[in-house]
Amino acid sequence: MIDEHILEDQDQIGLLLDVIPPRIRLPLESAINPKGLLEIVLDVGRIPEARFTDTVVPLDSYEVSKHDIDYVLARIGSFGKDKRAGIERTLHRISCIQNRSGEVIGLTCRVGRAVIGAVKMVEDLVLSGKNILLLGKPGVGKTTMLREIARVLSDEATRRVVVVDTSNEIGGDGDIPHVSIGKARRMQVSSPEQQHAVMIEAVENHMPEVIIIDEIGNEFDAAAARTIAERGVQLIGTAHGDTLLNLMMNPTLQDLVGGIQNVILSDEEARRRKTQKTVPERKLPPTFEIVVEIKNWKEVAIHQKVSEAVDCALRGQAVLRMFRWEEYNGTIRQKITDADLTGGLPSEFHQSKPLNRVYCLGIDRTKLLQLADQLEFPLTVTDDLGECDIVLTTKAYYRKTPSLLQKAGSQKKPVFVLRTYSTAQMRYFLEVIEQYSGKKEEGMVSQEVIPEEEISARIADVRKIQSTNNGSAQAIKTSAKRQRNV
Repeated sequence: MIDEHILEDQDQIGLLLDVIPPRIRLPLESAINPKGLLEIVLDVGRIPEARFTDTVVPLDSYEVSKHDIDYVLARIGSFGKDKRAGIERTLHRISCIQNRSGEVIGLTCRVGRAVIGAVKMVEDLVLSGKNILLLGKPGVGKTTMLREIARVLSDEATRRVVVVDTSNEIGGDGDIPHVSIGKARRMQVSSPEQQHAVMIEAVENHMPEVIIIDEIGNEFDAAAARTIAERGVQLIGTAHGDTLLNLMMNPTLQDLVGGIQNVILSDEEARRRKTQKTVPERKLPPTFEIVVEIKNWKEVAIHQKVSEAVDCALRGQAVLRMFRWEEYNGTIRQKITDADLTGGLPSEFHQSKPLNRVYCLGIDRTKLLQLADQLEFPLTVTDDLGECDIVLTTKAYYRKTPSLLQKAGSQKKPVFVLRTYSTAQMRYFLEVIEQYSGKKEEGMVSQEVIPEEEISARIADVRKIQSTNNGSAQAIKTSAKRQRNV
């Protein structure tokens, strides 16, 4: 079914086979249908292989020699910093493996194809103007879909499209882009490290309505993607990952779906949600409003509201997604299904880290440990601020030791301030952290728990109070001295 839509003809495939040594390419030309070919692998000292979607076929009984590698290198372009080269005016890509001396000892010759209709299952989403992220394993067809998206938006929708092509994989090798991207303009990138800079350059210099980017892979690319989205330009990109869950668990690319942070809820809000006091929540609006999980050429799963999907996953609720597939007659069908995005989340996304190790400042540790034993709470008092889970202090010591509290904030240690130094207040503290650690369904009213991001601001307030108190005390002393003199 796919073969009927492929733009690449036998001559385009032949251009790739022309750079392969004759003894290796003969089986491909005679016995194997090259239209189903994914890549040809040549490694020195091993049998050459042709890889297809579901099988691997040996191409010769003799091992690949250094002479075979040199034969290919003499017929292709030069390798860039990303170890990739191409064949001019084609979509084929050749990647190399080098030894410690920099000599090429292995080649992966990947077939590039333009497939008309590859965007059919998500065409309505592409034309909606929303930002779309394509997820999928390597070789599943993400780049092929990007090419067709570029053609449809530039030719059929007549929008100004700019393709940021880091490895010349979307538009092919050479200065003239392949016809498969239509009228879209192509900006080449000198090295993968400069991809984010070229993304911003595209927005600032060329007035695009749509930017297409392949393989968003680091935090700089993610930050550039957010900048582009906030400027009102439609962004369509790809990232490696099978599901939305993979993206949520990836600290480098988490920002693409809004990022994740732990927040401390008030007692009322925790009871309303029927959850713990510290819960993970989405930090920002997602850069990409829609995430498409590409399963194979004929099946995709779509999260049309990424913000809701991430929020539901973090709360352990069911996540709904739209599953679309193409039948043999070309009809597109769809249904709503549940996506299990919670089972694979690490425990820190669902429950708080137990606060068993306490650093006491101005607190009688013996008395605290006795109360913990009464409540059967496993508490440890430590003298090392770096090893503790939480800092416990009183208002008096909170005002006296701003530098230590600032150090706690830099180490992301929460600070609990007792309103009064009493047994009742210490008992409240133990009950609060017991709820925080997931030991209880309902909790007592907590005292003031200060997140690390608020510590610096609170220290500034304390310094103001100290300054005011010092000034008042000095005024009282001066007045008393005058009275004595009189």
